[in-house]
Amino acid sequence: MGDLGDSYTIAEVLSKFSAGPDTGIFTDGSARPNPGSGGWGVVHVLKGEIRASLHGHEENTTNNRMELTGLINAAKIIEPREAVDIFTDSELCVNTMNQWAKAWEKNGWKKKSGPIKNLELVQELYFLLKDRPLIKLQWIKAHNGWKWNEYADSLSTAWTRDEL
Repeated sequence: MGDLGDSYTIAEVLSKFSAGPDTGIFTDGSARPNPGSGGWGVVHVLKGEIRASLHGHEENTTNNRMELTGLINAAKIIEPREAVDIFTDSELCVNTMNQWAKAWEKNGWKKKSGPIKNLELVQELYFLLKDRPLIKLQWIKAHNGWKWNEYADSLSTAWTRDEL
């Protein structure tokens, strides 16, 4: 996301949006400026009912750190043998976990092009996902109009509105 100006309040999300899956975990993270203050949000829904809703805020961070933090918190609320789809608008995070991290682990957490940014968060998420093999991490377009995607965005920026 990155641009906090596009975010809706939670009440606005619930009144304006209805599209998208009604089951899964939706995450988001943002920072403004980037780097700067940021937040993350997670909402776990089952058949349209909220099972868990989490959010947090950090002063000195980046958009990517907040995206990873949201995903880490999402993975932590899932039992190791539970099957669930986790949706994020961070293509970087999805590619990191689904394509690159396994090779980095084999290479001693190194990549040819230089150091791995946010290594401690990448490793934490990677090992959480390894312990939860039934999680399917999926990329979705930011601000795609899906109710729970917009809800996660609203949670990630709630700190800017003193909403929660």
